[in-house]
Amino acid sequence: MSSVHALAAQAQRLNRDAGGPAIPALFFFTDPKRTPDPCAIARRLPRATAIVYRHFGAAERAQTAGKLASIARARGLLLLIAADPELAQRVGADGVHWPERLTAARVGRLMTVSAHGAEGLARAEAAGADACVLAPIFPTRSASGRPPLGLFRASQLARAARTPVIALGGVNADTARRLGGRGFAGLAAVDAFAA
Repeated sequence: MSSVHALAAQAQRLNRDAGGPAIPALFFFTDPKRTPDPCAIARRLPRATAIVYRHFGAAERAQTAGKLASIARARGLLLLIAADPELAQRVGADGVHWPERLTAARVGRLMTVSAHGAEGLARAEAAGADACVLAPIFPTRSASGRPPLGLFRASQLARAARTPVIALGGVNADTARRLGGRGFAGLAAVDAFAA
């Protein structure tokens, strides 16, 4: 079994153990540096995976978003556009993902929000997010420079949340096994999909 399929299987277990909330169990977060060809990765993703396209203002964002939307429709994936509701509407994305500092309006049928602690989780819940992406759980190569929450603290936050919590940050097929029974409803990753 490939590492991506192992990650997907673990994500499904977490989602099932969390009561099967009506959200994707597995999320692929794009990154311009670490995943320079998100379309190639999207073509290999397991069905029902959510793609979070983070374009960070790239000049070719509309073209890439359009290609990702086509791939998502053809392969049974979901597409969320990060912090860009206009682009999400233009390409017919399934929704929007908001960074913790920009939580705003819902566009489409699915809205996720990032959080880095209890305050961010509370903000996501208040905004009516369908899921909250808590990060970073483990050490990561992310440019955010945030120290990892650690498994114990992240678990406390996930268990206390009223919104389903997705684990992000250093998540791969090996670290995902440590997340079982800790209150998470799914997994998100960047590098684990690029391998």
